[in-house]
Amino acid sequence: MKECNQCGKCCIKYGDGALSASQEDIDMWELFNPDIFQYVKGKEIWFDPTSGAKLSVCPFLELIPQAKPNAPLRYTCGIYLDRPEDCRIYPSLISEMIDDECEMIEISDLGQPKQAQIALDKLMKDSR
Repeated sequence: MKECNQCGKCCIKYGDGALSASQEDIDMWELFNPDIFQYVKGKEIWFDPTSGAKLSVCPFLELIPQAKPNAPLRYTCGIYLDRPEDCRIYPSLISEMIDDECEMIEISDLGQPKQAQIALDKLMKDSR
């Protein structure tokens, strides 16, 4: 299993409302991070603060400037330390990573999914 290369596939796929924030996340944002909380509507996340429209992409997904013109696109999270719980626990399953075409997966992981899951759990231990 490779380290995350910041391809952004997970954020792009799930940033359109397919993820949620815990009530604890929302409460913390309301108290300490109004710049994040303004994108909350009820118990759902990522709404335009002005129009109230659902956003199609996480507003905190930031494109990293390319070092070379043909370099692959890379992303960073503008609220990494305060990101929603769904983001903190992703990825949790090898099957999920395969479905999402996660670039952390290696060919050897596909042949040994149980070993790959153990490696993933170790890698994500501090994030979950």
